[in-house]
Amino acid sequence: MTYSEENYLKIIYHLSLTQNKGITTNAIANEMESKPSSVTDMVQKLADKGLVIYKKYQGVSLTDEGMFTALMIVRKHRLWEVFLLEKLDFSWDEVHDVAEQLEHIKSEKLTNKLEEFLDFPTEDPHGDPIPDRNGKIAKIDKKLLSEIAVGKKVICVGVKDSSSAFLQYLDKQQIALGSAIEVVSKEDFDMSLTLKLGDKLVTVSNKIAANLFVKTV
Repeated sequence: MTYSEENYLKIIYHLSLTQNKGITTNAIANEMESKPSSVTDMVQKLADKGLVIYKKYQGVSLTDEGMFTALMIVRKHRLWEVFLLEKLDFSWDEVHDVAEQLEHIKSEKLTNKLEEFLDFPTEDPHGDPIPDRNGKIAKIDKKLLSEIAVGKKVICVGVKDSSSAFLQYLDKQQIALGSAIEVVSKEDFDMSLTLKLGDKLVTVSNKIAANLFVKTV
């Protein structure tokens, strides 16, 4: 498979996590920053390989083989992120772009050895579960911080946005995986939140809260 084909499968997989119906070519085009016509051509190639099912006006879905292939790409990406963070001292806002390159290494043996070397991690640095070598992936019970009621105490377990800008913002606010957060108040006007982090109060926008995954304590 080409790098481009692998990237398409990964994008379709990620989109399928939040969409119950077939994924539109426009949605894929937005993620790939490509033209819908180019997406249609690629999707048809993937369909010819038995990796996706594509029906005009009904969208795109992964076949069993396509799902497994996508999960193996995600597996490599997330294992490499753990390696870069834990063994090479990259920060969590740096690992994604490098892992985007490393995820295309074909060697299954290398991937399995990497997992063993890292002592079989179950989550990446952003809180996302790592598929095992059989394609099984754990479901994490989590909600967006924006959905949490005032007075509730939660733990940060992941991020929806893994961009460098967002992660650097979280670093400035000293919000990381495992951070204990209490929702002190919520503004009716713009839904911004006042949070208690340790012994300090921090105000974050609704956009920030809508990109933080938490679980209740």
